[in-house]
Amino acid sequence: MKPAFYVTTPIYYVNDVPHIGHAYTTVAGDVLARYKRLMGHEVYFLTGSDEHGQKVEKAATTAGETPLELADRVVKRFQALWERLGISNTDFIRTTQERHKKGVSHIFSKILEKGDIYLGEYEDWYCTPCETFWTETQLIEGRCPDCNRPVEKLKEESYFFRMSKYQQALLDHIEANPDFIQPKSKRNEIISFVKEGLRDLSVSRTTFTWGIPVPGNEKHVIYVWFDALTNYITALGYPENTTEYQTFWPVDVHLIGKDILRFHAVYWPTFLMAAGLPLPEKVFAHGWWTVEGQKMSKSLQNVVEPNMLIDKYGVDVVRYFLLREVPFGLDGDFSHAALVQRLNSDLANDLGNLLSRSTAMAVKYFNGTLQAPAELSELDQTLKKRTEDMVAAVDACLNDLAFSKALQAIWEVVSAANKYIDESAPWALAKDPANQARLATVMYCLLELQRIVHCILSAFMPATAEKALSSLGCQGVVNQEGLNWGGLKAGSTITKAEALFPRMEG
Repeated sequence: MKPAFYVTTPIYYVNDVPHIGHAYTTVAGDVLARYKRLMGHEVYFLTGSDEHGQKVEKAATTAGETPLELADRVVKRFQALWERLGISNTDFIRTTQERHKKGVSHIFSKILEKGDIYLGEYEDWYCTPCETFWTETQLIEGRCPDCNRPVEKLKEESYFFRMSKYQQALLDHIEANPDFIQPKSKRNEIISFVKEGLRDLSVSRTTFTWGIPVPGNEKHVIYVWFDALTNYITALGYPENTTEYQTFWPVDVHLIGKDILRFHAVYWPTFLMAAGLPLPEKVFAHGWWTVEGQKMSKSLQNVVEPNMLIDKYGVDVVRYFLLREVPFGLDGDFSHAALVQRLNSDLANDLGNLLSRSTAMAVKYFNGTLQAPAELSELDQTLKKRTEDMVAAVDACLNDLAFSKALQAIWEVVSAANKYIDESAPWALAKDPANQARLATVMYCLLELQRIVHCILSAFMPATAEKALSSLGCQGVVNQEGLNWGGLKAGSTITKAEALFPRMEG
């Protein structure tokens, strides 16, 4: 039995409108979840919404509704988008759900009883949009170093978490587990940050009420990050020792944007250490998307709205582009021209054209009935070997979260298949009945390669793979065995594939 696999996205803040960055992380999580299921793992894939905090309370007041009404309204946008994008999440957690509140109260009480949370007083510069306190030295020209907005001096009674106590333990853990924080540049960034010294962290607020009350002192609300991060275990049923919790915790990978790395690589592990719980296996921080070379922002009105992209280009084109265009972990630039280029070149010309050409020949030369192959020639053996090597390469790439490299490996085999058609010239073989066995073998190799390619692509582009596999005469469950050469059975019916991706004018 293969080990269970647990992958999470961050829980998205309900004060945001879903944009390309949210879609990016969630599609990456989905591809990983689908691929691991394909490989026979039991998978738990979690996403959700972060619904507490001062920003939500303020926005709700402005809109003349309760914070929960605002959350109920906005959360539907995320859920509807995930459905459109074909996201196969196991669960969707909301921080306003009772199961979550119960888990947060439990872990807070546990750390409080241990003495690692204590009551004190806090005074510092506070940025409401970022819900973060900053010291004088961290401010840049008197403004928030993250969002450049004005900050205000706040003094309030607060519970503190003894984060300073876990500084060395965290450094030791990072040193002992080289894969814990990725990519490497981000790991180095966190090591430097921790070495500068961890201060105790304020983990409660009294200036607003929209949140989970501190157990035993309800004028305090638990700090939104302490609340939000705990979702990764409350979704599994924590504090109950459920089957899900036993099976899936610790998580295999938290996928996050680089802006929330510190919360996931410093705060969260130290909370878990204090609670005596296992730490995540891996935190992977991907880059940001700019738009046509500019930072995405509401004021510039250049926020890329995923629903609009799906309407214009189709779901699988968007999924492919997001993971192919930029190496995961680096920043990337979104442009419609680049997307159209990928659509026309990679998807329409290479992948789609290969399928329609080869299925059309199978119908023309053998009335759509797949013939058994004769002995493979050296040319066929080379193609088979390339396909098998690609399967292994994709597995290695996806274990490293190198989505772009995995797709590149697949496309190299697609190119090899297009070249194989030219080299084996089926149209010439078809002219002489004496070459029937050779023609049958060429067609078999060509279609079998594509069956394997589309089995793997079912993780990236599920709807496209389903169409392609159907025209190759294989319906039903795609599984790991399907990645072995020889899966196509003689006698199967091949149908001419419609163009998978119609070309688009840029």
